[in-house]
Amino acid sequence: MYELLFWKYIDEVYLNHQEVYESLVENEPVEGLEELPVQVIVNRISNAFAQWEKVDEFSFKNTKGVGAFHIITTPQSIQINCYGTEGKTMNKLCDIMTEFKCPLYDPQVPVRYDEFEE
Repeated sequence: MYELLFWKYIDEVYLNHQEVYESLVENEPVEGLEELPVQVIVNRISNAFAQWEKVDEFSFKNTKGVGAFHIITTPQSIQINCYGTEGKTMNKLCDIMTEFKCPLYDPQVPVRYDEFEE
């Protein structure tokens, strides 16, 4: 499994990314983060992966290739657990989240990629 996590800071707030990550995966609210339009984001991902089998509202399986992913949400975050998913698929997920100004936090590294290209 490869885990991707996304959140958005309130303007001028900058916290310890690892501590934010740990709180979010425990479903604890974090002061300094914006609430996300979770359903809008899930719908956007669902539309972008319309060719994939939708196992349930939050789980997608690539029937024409490899990989699957599962979305876990909190009011402040989107976590996507990828299973055998290709890099280009993970990049597509990151691009979608960039549309919502939510950069990737990669807990495997651990690094937050919060430099947006305008």
